[in-house]
Amino acid sequence: MWNDNVYLKQNKKQSSTQQIYFLPSESCLSRDVIEKAVTEAKATVDSAYEYSRKESIDRVRRNAASPSDVLRLLKQPAGQTRNAVRAADYMNIAVTLLKRSLEKRQKRSINATDLISKMDLQVVADLTGCSPRHRVPSCKTTPNLDKFRTASSVCNNRKNPRLGSANTPFTRWLPAEYQDYISLPKGWDPRKRVNKRFLPLVRVVSNRILRTANADVESDPLYTHLVTIFGQWTDHDLTFTPHSPVIRSFSNGINCDKSCERTEPCFPIQIPRSDPRFTNREECIPFFRSAAACGSGNTGHIFGGSNVRQQMNSITAFIDVGQVYGSDDTKARFLRNLTTDQGLLRVNTRYTDNGRELLPFTNMGANLCATRARITNNTSVEEVPCFLAGDERSNENIGLTSLHTLLMREHNRLVRALAKLNPQWDGERLYQEARKIMAGYFQVITFRDYLYHIVGPDFQKKLSTYPGYDENVDPSISNVFATAAYRFAHLMVQPFMFRLDEKYQEHRDYPSPLLHKAFFTPWRVVFEGGLDPILRGLAGRQAKLNTQNNMMSDELRERLFKFSTELALDLASLNMQRGRDHGLPGYNKWRKFCGLTQPQNRRQLATVLQNDRLARNLIALYGRPDNIDVWLGGVAEPFVRGGRVGPLFACLISTQFQRIRQGDRLWWENKNVFTEAQRESLKDTSLARIICDNTGITEVPEEPFQYRPRGSRYTRCRRIPAFDLSPWRENIRPRVLLRPWPLCCMSSPTLSPFTLNTVLSNKGLKKKKCFEETHIK
Repeated sequence: MWNDNVYLKQNKKQSSTQQIYFLPSESCLSRDVIEKAVTEAKATVDSAYEYSRKESIDRVRRNAASPSDVLRLLKQPAGQTRNAVRAADYMNIAVTLLKRSLEKRQKRSINATDLISKMDLQVVADLTGCSPRHRVPSCKTTPNLDKFRTASSVCNNRKNPRLGSANTPFTRWLPAEYQDYISLPKGWDPRKRVNKRFLPLVRVVSNRILRTANADVESDPLYTHLVTIFGQWTDHDLTFTPHSPVIRSFSNGINCDKSCERTEPCFPIQIPRSDPRFTNREECIPFFRSAAACGSGNTGHIFGGSNVRQQMNSITAFIDVGQVYGSDDTKARFLRNLTTDQGLLRVNTRYTDNGRELLPFTNMGANLCATRARITNNTSVEEVPCFLAGDERSNENIGLTSLHTLLMREHNRLVRALAKLNPQWDGERLYQEARKIMAGYFQVITFRDYLYHIVGPDFQKKLSTYPGYDENVDPSISNVFATAAYRFAHLMVQPFMFRLDEKYQEHRDYPSPLLHKAFFTPWRVVFEGGLDPILRGLAGRQAKLNTQNNMMSDELRERLFKFSTELALDLASLNMQRGRDHGLPGYNKWRKFCGLTQPQNRRQLATVLQNDRLARNLIALYGRPDNIDVWLGGVAEPFVRGGRVGPLFACLISTQFQRIRQGDRLWWENKNVFTEAQRESLKDTSLARIICDNTGITEVPEEPFQYRPRGSRYTRCRRIPAFDLSPWRENIRPRVLLRPWPLCCMSSPTLSPFTLNTVLSNKGLKKKKCFEETHIK
């Protein structure tokens, strides 16, 4: 914390703190020097951005985009997020330039902020655009804050308007652990030890612990593949970590995908010499670091934070169905059909799904989804653009695309139904009311139907009774949740994207494609039967079962985003490398956070994992349990009772959702958000009913998350109760003119008399008088 010219910094090797002294608080650098550094920084960053944008578009247009290009483009910051990331890059480069200038002056190496005053850093922050990212917005002029959410969720919390809003840093439940204690990930310098041990290469860990051939995949006896894809769906409602938008280093200009050098933002995954897949002497898999949040790292203290690198969540932390509507005002308006005042979302104008709506296409000049010719080996086929939705990842696989399409249709269905109930509502009111109902749907479904199957009944207890809204609870997504715990479902992904016919059998015309042939394939929805076969496949086929012998399908581990002969990605390696990139502490520190035992040796680890062979392999790789990457340690644990994660991830996931609920002022159960009658309707919502209302499917499992063989507890759609919208009917009170009328009026069949039970002295009316209700139109 700041006290004039001193702030406290954690000692690198001890628990004590050390004082770092700065120059006096007044400026020590001239305004000209600072402005020159900022101008140079902006030119450097803008040049790298422009080069990267042009190079990326050119690769896509030439069908030369590699899997690493696809992942990077998928995680590109856009809109306000891109502005925030660019401002952070401006500031980091400007501080680096000033550091070099001061080093020349001092003739020695210094830390970036050791000789730069707080006042000078504040000037840099103002000039680069970082300061506005930390200003507290005013909520006084925002309309309807008590009724509807803002697109970015700013002002959900009136006391701290930025909590849980888009483009804010992930929160940390434990301090970050970086190799240099500020920004560089563990493993950046492979010669440096962690807890006296060298960290293993993540690709080596992936090969030895997680590999699972398609033929060895075990299916879950209890849960459907819809559980898996719904997990991805909810993740995309809560977390989006933008990557750096540049493909070349700011410092030396090398391309990250053409070099194995570690230089910001390149953190390549080294390939071991004995790797069974890579035989052409490839040395690394390209990996781009997550973008840094503005004012983190060396300059965190000037905004009241710690001097460590933080990563940003570009979407809201709330269950608000932002993946349908977008998380900023510009995107939200772009997704709406504003040609009419009807509150509808935009739909595709070129194609339909047997008369039902499809998502609109993007209008980007380069088409990342032009995969049909490559996958089918037929250059004469028609390609289609990517679909447009509230989240950029909607085309990642056809299961996810189907849910996006389904919920776009449900919004438009609700709007049309509400318009019939309330013809006086304009398009804005219809849009906002439907959006609010949709958020209520998924808050109910996620807590009542989904989480129970994941964290089990014991951990579900903390999510059962709603404790009420608490403005002091921070709903922000934690870094460990986004980067590790909620990536558990990667091990529940089947190697196929199933498509079934009306009898829930393999579709004769549209067989189930391998997963790597279902990435970025909107054409499968347009030309191959639409949503119905895919949704039947999700609800009628089993999820993959994560076992300690068969963890991650090689469709994700060896063929992620593989469209041709290019170097495919490995999702297991990406997850572990991302955890190191974000400075996540190791396995045991998180078990301590959750009040669990911390194994200190192989025997204790074997007891925790209930598997001696797995414990031996992990110790052989990591040396000690403390060093195990938290994502790997979490997915390696045996399931809690009735769940599909171990005790560590059950703790972290339930804790996160508890905070999301209690820190959401507009949670569906909070008083005055919905009426009592509306809450009763929401309690009866079901995913099965939503499927029935928006597809041609006529028969579904009663509980779409629970696997049932065909014929067992499948029910006709007509037997599933419809969602009751009647509580949303707005009763318009007619304007009433009261006129004195004699008691004999009660005998008149044309009048509607009533008794006035109070004395309206200002009108000169007396108690028990009879009056006529004259309706004024």
